[in-house]
Amino acid sequence: MEVVALVSGGKDSCFAMMRCLDYGHKVVALANLIPLDDAVDELDSYMYQTVGHQIVVSYAKCMGLPLFRRRIRGSTRDQGLKYNVTAGDEVEDMFALLSEVKRKIPSISAVSSGAIASDYQRLRVESVCSRLGLVSLAYLWKQDQTLLLEEMIRRGIVAITVKVAAMGLKPSSHLGKELAELKCHLLQLNESYGINVCGEGGEYETLTLDCPLFRVAKIILDDSEVILHSADSIASVGVLHPLAFHLEHKPDSSDITGDSAVSQEDSSCLYLVDEDIANVDVEENHTFSPAPAVDAYKNIDLCISKTGKGLRSIGCWIEDRSGASEGLKVDLVAVLSRIDNQLKEEGLGWVNVLYVHLYISSMKEFGLANEVYVSFITEKKCHLGVPSRSTIELPLVEAGLGKSYVEVLVSNELVKRVLHVQSVSCWAPSCIGPYSQATLYGEILYMAGQLGLDPPTMKLCPGGAKAELELALRNSEAVANAFSCSIYSSAIHFLVYCSAHLTSDEKEEVEQTLQSSYISRLDCSKTGSYPTVLYVFAPDLPKGARVEIKPILYVPTDDDGGATREMETEVPQPALSKAWSEQYSDLHDSCCQIHIIGTRICSAVVSITSDIASKICSTAQELYNREEHLKAIARFCVFQLTKIMVDNEFSWDSITMLRVYYSVEHSLAADAMSHAFSEAFTELAGGDSSMRTTGVPCYNVVPVARSGCSACMNDIVTCELLASKI
Repeated sequence: MEVVALVSGGKDSCFAMMRCLDYGHKVVALANLIPLDDAVDELDSYMYQTVGHQIVVSYAKCMGLPLFRRRIRGSTRDQGLKYNVTAGDEVEDMFALLSEVKRKIPSISAVSSGAIASDYQRLRVESVCSRLGLVSLAYLWKQDQTLLLEEMIRRGIVAITVKVAAMGLKPSSHLGKELAELKCHLLQLNESYGINVCGEGGEYETLTLDCPLFRVAKIILDDSEVILHSADSIASVGVLHPLAFHLEHKPDSSDITGDSAVSQEDSSCLYLVDEDIANVDVEENHTFSPAPAVDAYKNIDLCISKTGKGLRSIGCWIEDRSGASEGLKVDLVAVLSRIDNQLKEEGLGWVNVLYVHLYISSMKEFGLANEVYVSFITEKKCHLGVPSRSTIELPLVEAGLGKSYVEVLVSNELVKRVLHVQSVSCWAPSCIGPYSQATLYGEILYMAGQLGLDPPTMKLCPGGAKAELELALRNSEAVANAFSCSIYSSAIHFLVYCSAHLTSDEKEEVEQTLQSSYISRLDCSKTGSYPTVLYVFAPDLPKGARVEIKPILYVPTDDDGGATREMETEVPQPALSKAWSEQYSDLHDSCCQIHIIGTRICSAVVSITSDIASKICSTAQELYNREEHLKAIARFCVFQLTKIMVDNEFSWDSITMLRVYYSVEHSLAADAMSHAFSEAFTELAGGDSSMRTTGVPCYNVVPVARSGCSACMNDIVTCELLASKI
């Protein structure tokens, strides 16, 4: 991509440009924000470093690139972590600056910044990029600061300190020193006082005088003065004000850089951007109008499901046995409209949605599905953060379910914490658009599906399913670490999506890799037992991936649960049918995986293999084409689910998620499977007053290529349950 680099003069923004070149991008312009008054060194800004701005003007000649500059007219008006477009805010100066850069150089598609740890800065850059249709590149994000500092020095960044403001850093002795000189001292201060070695806490700021990107010339600082801002005896604050400098030209610049991605044309122009730029909000420019009235889809047979009472899932699908679907766009608009109206009926909105499972009939139409999706779910509607999401292809048409199927996880209370990093970085795969990496609600972290994507390039890693799984695990761990937890010690449930095109050898390899790279490394001291594991095979996954993982994690509060609220203890508990108990007394529950955390969270997988099914039905005949066999299997599944709930003191109202997976290899329509489970639940409700009898199913029937507790298994039916009292 062609990139405009936000430069402050500091080491971080320069090294971020070098990282852009490492990953094949081309830096074609520089952008810099400066104070209104040239005599002012530093602004009271949460966003911008301005110390040394008098010298940054020379970067255009040093690099042979155009430099766009704008004087900062705004101030810090919106101090919230998540930025809302605010007239007069200093962020709008960045928007105006980058708008002009994009107008002058339309080929630019990305913006580079040197953010390392500040969510405040990253979110504001991402906001501006989103409004302008640009990609944010933040290759230093969440990187180890000690390693970063060492690499900057090793790769030839020559930067001096121009501000100090930390214990152990004195203006009189440390201003104007090169990073290489200060490295050992900074590492010692980190050891002694915990300072950020890259200055991310404002401990110090730098000015780059030379680096490999300066192919034309380097900067020589001839004269400067120390200006003391605070003479505090513990941590005095001072800046280095440049008085005189000159450029020293490099004799053979092409040999010095070796970076072919940097433009070799000497276009060292300076553009001053002073005019006001009209606001542009890309989010409003959608092809589709969101939330049409349900009446607009009278010819579409829409079905709805709902679990639990508080934290619950709402599912919507289309019954289309005749194959009369008009296409994915029509179906998905209808399904999302129905969910939109269901939320409104319950006094809720998309801001209440924590997670979205988006099932589509063809991954080839992923782009179209995304266009429809973003017309309903936007950042404006979700001011606390957009939901996390997983998207896979399922055999919906073969099952008579049209071309789209959506399940959303909904909470009544607006207390979620969302991680949404849209910047491309080395940390974890970015989520560019209205879906986030993970959402924490109560003590449960719901993570978006993770592929084996190389974060800085956003490309699938080579090496097949094994390599993809290993990288997906690392990506998941990076996301978990952002919530101070780990997939190795906090997992409740682990869903592994696999491509249906995996060979038998690849399936074994995936299972062995999960065992060696994940399960064997689990630390169950926090959760008490191993997480439940489920494999689901889909016809296709995003980007043609062979594996995708979706962990659910337990993130306990620091005050041992005091910050979360359990559901009412007087909710009626499920009743276990005596007749069913007698009928299935000889069948052991080896078909069940159960993971309980205290009395608060329950995850379970009920796996009905052909062997189990033959015992349930007392026959060796085909177990899925005869109605009575299907009913018997459904009844046994409901019995096992009820037994799990009773044994662990969970109510039906505590069910967060309940899915019934079945393989379309058995040529069974989804409505037949749904009908069998509906009858089983109705029969159970006859002797269980705690069961809701509203006619709306409390489960979602999901057609798949195959499923099971092992990658090599092919269950007739697999039930996936999550219940929570939080």
